[in-house]
Amino acid sequence: MNEPTTHHTAPLVVHHPTPITPAVHAAPVVPIQPGTIPAVASVVLPDGRLVTGYAIEPAKPEPVTAKPVVSRAAVNVALGGVGFLALCGGLLLLTTFITALTALITQLITLAAICFGGWIAVQIFGHHPGGGTTVNIRKAVIKRNHFHS
Repeated sequence: MNEPTTHHTAPLVVHHPTPITPAVHAAPVVPIQPGTIPAVASVVLPDGRLVTGYAIEPAKPEPVTAKPVVSRAAVNVALGGVGFLALCGGLLLLTTFITALTALITQLITLAAICFGGWIAVQIFGHHPGGGTTVNIRKAVIKRNHFHS
């Protein structure tokens, strides 16, 4: 079980970097001066200090592009379309309001009918001991027809 193991190793290869040779310029690099040398300005501050520097021209705003002319008829058509949509929306809201109001009135009438009907039922079928007028229809009909018991 303790057999020796053999390792296969690859030969070690060392890579050496190659130096980069600087590029040879045909002409020497010379800094180029601007066409005109800006004038140096000096400003005396109120406390007596002197500030010297180059004058900077203010940035010029970009020219305003002319707006395309819109025909009067196109404006009228657009405004008419907006007005028509507003009218349609208003009519839709008005019909919705009327429908909701009708439903509310119907519910109030139904509620009043239920309450009044309940009050009538209590008056007819309710028990009132010792007070109020109690009407017994059978006795009233018998008394009216003079059938006394």
